[in-house]
Amino acid sequence: MSHKRARIGLRTRLVLAFLLVAAVSAGATAALTYREVRTAILDQAQNTAVSSFRERVQELATPLPVEPRSLQEDLRRIARQGKPHPWVVFAEYGSIRVSSGTSPVSTVITSALRRAALTHPRGSFQRVERNGVPWLTIAVPTVFQAGKAVHPTGLVLYAVMPLTGEEANIRAMVTAARDGALPVLALAIVPALLAARSVLRPVRDLRNAAQNMGNGRLDTRIQVKGGDELAELARTFNDSAVELERSVGELREAEARARRFASDVSHELRTPLAGMLAVTEVLDEDADRLAPDTAAAVRLISAETGKLALLVEDLMEISRFDARAAELNTDEIDVAQAIHKTLTSRHWTDPAQVATDLPDGIRARLDPRRFDVVIANLVGNALRHGSAPVRVRLRVVTTADDATVVSRPTADDGATPARLVIEVTDCGPGIAAEALPHVFERFYKADAARTRSQGSGLGLAITSENVRLHGGVVRAGNGPRGGAVFTVEIPLSGVEATA
Repeated sequence: MSHKRARIGLRTRLVLAFLLVAAVSAGATAALTYREVRTAILDQAQNTAVSSFRERVQELATPLPVEPRSLQEDLRRIARQGKPHPWVVFAEYGSIRVSSGTSPVSTVITSALRRAALTHPRGSFQRVERNGVPWLTIAVPTVFQAGKAVHPTGLVLYAVMPLTGEEANIRAMVTAARDGALPVLALAIVPALLAARSVLRPVRDLRNAAQNMGNGRLDTRIQVKGGDELAELARTFNDSAVELERSVGELREAEARARRFASDVSHELRTPLAGMLAVTEVLDEDADRLAPDTAAAVRLISAETGKLALLVEDLMEISRFDARAAELNTDEIDVAQAIHKTLTSRHWTDPAQVATDLPDGIRARLDPRRFDVVIANLVGNALRHGSAPVRVRLRVVTTADDATVVSRPTADDGATPARLVIEVTDCGPGIAAEALPHVFERFYKADAARTRSQGSGLGLAITSENVRLHGGVVRAGNGPRGGAVFTVEIPLSGVEATA
């Protein structure tokens, strides 16, 4: 089973790209804002707590050696003065451990903070997280001053403050930013659609103009607006359209002149050729009484005059096809009898020369004259370029047959309820593979060395045109055992067939 990749239109891609840029911009802005605001919130709480705790420690006058009960009262007093939130104050002095509360906050204090408190007289602080709860820990040693020297007493006070309130504010800010981003992205669709419309309008105009030109309206032009790349593309299209219209106009004029020339020449030649044919017929009758050389010349002139007359008639027929002046004059005929009549009128009645397989009772509406030309050209071509016997087969089919070459296919080549099929085969060497695509072209010669032939070189081209007028096709190929095979298929709206 074949799967078709889903196509995404240019409008959708532009809108998605616009939304992606908007989303990336909003995300980057939100991330930077979050980082700055989070730092500001935590720094504010941290600075307030550190500054306040240092002041409380400097005001503390604890006699040494330390008396635990008295120290605990001092710690509770300091804890009640905690800013911006109440603290839990913890003190270490040698092996003495005293806390302002019952919470085991000593586990929050890290060894790194303890070492920093012993080396920095002004103390140190640290933000840590335990069990998902953020904490601010501050360590400030008590000192005594002897002259200008400052000496630590060995007593270190720690303030531990939870930052749950600040983290809650930060999470609320993130939630607000997220909830606000969704409506912003939804609103961004409106400018995205407007931007896509402004970009796609000239593209649609260009597509419509290209379709019009493809349908033959070469005077199509695009209205140029602005000076951007799309406007430059529209100008280039208009310039190309002008040049194409001029070139096609010149080609049509040249083609029309050539058609008129061929038609006029053919018409002008008919009258003198008619007189020449009458004279050559008289000369042919008296050729036996003339000298041998004179008789041969007379017969040569008579034969060449006949060929010239045939060529003129074929040229006139081709000119009618080119001018779209050829018409069908159909009548209901017995197809087998019509083929027999064609063969009999050309004296192709010897079974050793032309064999037939023509079932009786097949009737169809055809143009008798044009159908006669089709059969005569195909059989005559097989006799000239193939080998006898030539076989003509008639049948009616309702299923498609394989074919090698289709001559000038048209929109009428589709399946029909029934088709009249005539096959003309010969026993010759067949048609070369490189010649098959060209056998229905005018004046085409499969053998380049064959400069002259008995025909006009237009027979198969006329055959193709006549079949096309009937809505059918003619195909050329080779049989499995050799020999050329020409197949004519004409769709029939109604066929009467009897066994």
